[in-house]
Amino acid sequence: MTTRPMRADARRNYERLLGVARSAFAEHGTDASLEDVAKRAGVGIGTLYRHFPNRHALMNAIFQSEVDVLLARSRELLDSAHPCTALVEWLRAIITHTGEYRGVARALMSASHDDSSALAQCSVPMREAGSALLERAQLAGSVRVDVTIGDLLQLTNAIALAAEQAPDDPELADRLLALTLRGLKP
Repeated sequence: MTTRPMRADARRNYERLLGVARSAFAEHGTDASLEDVAKRAGVGIGTLYRHFPNRHALMNAIFQSEVDVLLARSRELLDSAHPCTALVEWLRAIITHTGEYRGVARALMSASHDDSSALAQCSVPMREAGSALLERAQLAGSVRVDVTIGDLLQLTNAIALAAEQAPDDPELADRLLALTLRGLKP
């Protein structure tokens, strides 16, 4: 089944909604009012929901470009001579990206076990990319074999959430990641 391309006015509304939502999420967090997003974009709330049936669908659309960057980075890191360092670099990049919008870590944690969530469109390819990096680190003997990518992604989200709650401590995420990584070693 093929999908028809959007009409020009629908495409403009879609792009305007994404831009306004991106700004609103950056300013107020992912709990920003969707009614305000629609109003600031100059459309009705029904138009917003036609494009994005729920908050997670809107978040997925906004974060897809960041996910694409992280996926590209994971592919680059697969060739690293130091698999554990590559895995750590990728996890740190996730924490950085997740920390850009207040509320993303919490939403990702809640959606991590819900395959019907629109955010699963982000998490499935991230799990696959992370699994490849983790497997290389495990095969190199740098990471315990009982560690799963699900564990690591939940930990990165938890670290991002903790850092979000302590904006006056910009080094917290790195300290928590370092502490976590000590427990990953065999």
